[in-house]
Amino acid sequence: MYSNKENVNILTALLVAHGIRHAVVCPGSRNAPIVHNLNECPDIRCYPVTDERSAGFYALGMSQALHAPVVVCVTSGTALLNLAPAVAEAYYQHIPLVVVSADRPRQWIDQLDGQTLPQPDALGRFVRKAVALPEPHDDESRWYCNRLVNEALMVRHAPVHINIPITEPLFHFTVAALPQERKIECLPADIQPTTLAHLGRMFMQSKRPMLITGQPLNPHLDEAVLLVQDDERYVPDFVLYIGGSIVSKRLKHFLRKAKETWVVNETGEVNDTFMNLTHVVQGDGEVVADHVRFLLEDQPHPFVQLWDQLIRRIHVQAAAYEPVYSQMAAVRCFESHLSVLSSQFSVHYANSSAIRLANIYAQHTVFCNRGVNGIEGSLSTAAGFSCVTDDRVYCVVGDLSFFYDQNALWNQNLRGNLRILLLNNGKGGIFNMLPGLEQSPARDKFVAAEHHTSAEGICQQNHVAYLKATNMEEMQQGIAALFHQESDRPVLLEVFTSPADDQTALQTYYQFAYGCKDTCLKG
Repeated sequence: MYSNKENVNILTALLVAHGIRHAVVCPGSRNAPIVHNLNECPDIRCYPVTDERSAGFYALGMSQALHAPVVVCVTSGTALLNLAPAVAEAYYQHIPLVVVSADRPRQWIDQLDGQTLPQPDALGRFVRKAVALPEPHDDESRWYCNRLVNEALMVRHAPVHINIPITEPLFHFTVAALPQERKIECLPADIQPTTLAHLGRMFMQSKRPMLITGQPLNPHLDEAVLLVQDDERYVPDFVLYIGGSIVSKRLKHFLRKAKETWVVNETGEVNDTFMNLTHVVQGDGEVVADHVRFLLEDQPHPFVQLWDQLIRRIHVQAAAYEPVYSQMAAVRCFESHLSVLSSQFSVHYANSSAIRLANIYAQHTVFCNRGVNGIEGSLSTAAGFSCVTDDRVYCVVGDLSFFYDQNALWNQNLRGNLRILLLNNGKGGIFNMLPGLEQSPARDKFVAAEHHTSAEGICQQNHVAYLKATNMEEMQQGIAALFHQESDRPVLLEVFTSPADDQTALQTYYQFAYGCKDTCLKG
């Protein structure tokens, strides 16, 4: 039996009609009718998560894995506000989160009644569409409710917010079946053969064309830009940008020297990252990238070959460099194990130092919350991803990001396919790399959040297998165990290093390989 609330039933029916099959649900009384319906519906699987902030990132990770919209449902009041970091991240990653919030009746907002605050626009511009459903009382209001839900669910590649006022009594579950609701469909824009051919000609006929795919992978481009400096031979005149965030600030500044950029994305958004955008093409960027690669196989382009030679040279240098015991050494060892792995896997890197180390060593697709670049939610995103796949999911995360998001492990859905490499140097080590900040006495304690915390207790209380390493041998053994240890619960390896050794390893890498005298993580 379903709830007797018509707006809740209309929503539930249309979620099913639009093919949504997964929902992360948070506890509460006002959203109980919605949660009841989602759980009652045989087409939707529910995942309970208590912490709303973590729940949003769980849904984000699931949507990444499924390539489909995922609901995250919260109760009224401040519960909704806790979703803001995940929704902002989803907005810039073009992830289709469907935020469903229960609300108090409109007449009670701002009247000092419990859990009442203005909810309809609480997520601001970080959702593509925000609707507040009426509580239907006639055919016209039912039509309006149906239309609003359809409008929200027709949005793709962006989060949306559906706010549902629910009047008491809340807990009458007396409706035998969901209503048959009208579904409005959207035919997405696609790249026509003529457009694809034109893009191919533009690329091949340019003197210095460059294809940039952005996230999830930009291997060695930061080091490449460092090497070429102001050498005009390497500056592109035409950039074909297949969306996605770019980690390296240095690379973004370099590409602003190009004459023009054409961006391809599925939303048709204006992403003028390089400040020289001339065309936006709405469609699947991978189709364009595959077409360009096909053309290059048949007719190699001298400029592309020039860059390929540079990237290969850097790859050889990176592989040959053996850092001292450090976070860099740990990521190098981790990635060497991945390179020989035959089974299916996905890898999530947290922001800050972790993703920059991935840019040096990773040779595979990397997931990272680069939409807004926040450190919160990286572990929850990987954990949510692991809940909806049987493949092994690895998460490489720094200490501040991990401890901030430790509630990701407080969850009954986790299994042994989640493996975590925790890089703990007792602070936000990247702040050691920012020139000038060393002059501030506030740097270590207040800016870099220096600490002496271990994940061991967190792992014990959440039944996560715990491993630790304090030297090179322990680290190498621990990473081998991270890959091969059998477990029906997540496994975590905590690698303890010192910020000084981490800084030395990176500085030596850049100094000896590229002649760089400053710290290069600042990009």
